[in-house]
Amino acid sequence: MKKPISVLIVDDSALIRKLLTDILNSDPDIEVLAAVGDPYFAAKKIKEQLPDVITLDIEMPRMDGLTFLKTIMSQKPMPVIILSSLTERGSQTALKALEFGALDVIKKPTMTALRNHDDHLRNHLLDLVKAAAVVKNTKLKKLHTSNKVTVQQVNVPATSKSMIKTTEKVVVIGASTGGTEAIKEILMALPHDSPSIVIVQHMPETYTKAFADRLNQLCNITVKEATNGDSLIRGQALIAPGNYHTVIRRSGARYYVEVKEGERVNRHRPSVDVLFDSAVQYLGKNCVGVLLTGMGKDGAKGLLKLKEVGAFTVAQNQETSVVFGMPKEAIKLEAALTIEPLQNIPSVICQQTMQ
Repeated sequence: MKKPISVLIVDDSALIRKLLTDILNSDPDIEVLAAVGDPYFAAKKIKEQLPDVITLDIEMPRMDGLTFLKTIMSQKPMPVIILSSLTERGSQTALKALEFGALDVIKKPTMTALRNHDDHLRNHLLDLVKAAAVVKNTKLKKLHTSNKVTVQQVNVPATSKSMIKTTEKVVVIGASTGGTEAIKEILMALPHDSPSIVIVQHMPETYTKAFADRLNQLCNITVKEATNGDSLIRGQALIAPGNYHTVIRRSGARYYVEVKEGERVNRHRPSVDVLFDSAVQYLGKNCVGVLLTGMGKDGAKGLLKLKEVGAFTVAQNQETSVVFGMPKEAIKLEAALTIEPLQNIPSVICQQTMQ
């Protein structure tokens, strides 16, 4: 019989500890090793028995979650899922946690969600724990050190920064677990006059704005959270806002984005498939589609549709994917014209958009 995935819960709220314990123990493949109230108790438990996965509250008394996370990742890297509030401060801290090697961030359950028996929260947490349990520690160590790596910028001939014309190519990127660092590495390598980029990264609301703002400080291109009606312009990347779908539209010679409400697709909002489907309709062969690390299958079918209309399609390879889910599904569908390590993707984007 297969050994269940052991999880250590670290959260200062007794209510949240009880909720997470009940959710995780409801799955026969998962077993809560312990649920403790602060990192000092957690450190003691880890010495007694190494968990397969840790869920960590980022804002705690005595020792904050970030300090604890840095200690774990420097001494014994293991999969850590961050639980954070949706405040602006919580979002900034959560992004730092991802840079320090946390696998993913989910929003802390609210009393309203508890009363409404939020199945999305439950299913997402269970899926994430199962995906986290198979992540290799070497990949976590790479995540922890990736923010120190010097990115080699791609050099391409200069062009004027202007509204994207109907003959120019647009890049659409989809990512989930492990994607924030992958996207950062790609965008930091691109020159300031790169083609327009639209990105779906599975993240809760408020986190996407903090993510875009952080990238905007680091990159040569402009990075912002997409707002309804934003034009696609050279040298700019738009990040789909959390809890909304983002699609590409066209008015005459102008491409722009529509940010809209809607049902979850593949259990996600924003959904990569929703973005890719709009690119199929409005961009066709004038598109480069990129599917990065992430669990599940969101974006796989959309990437295949892009390939079928003549777009150039790229999937991240297994070796550099933190979670080889979405790219794997795309590869199984033969949706990717090329399968590339993360470090090659910026140059592939530049080569394909210059043609």
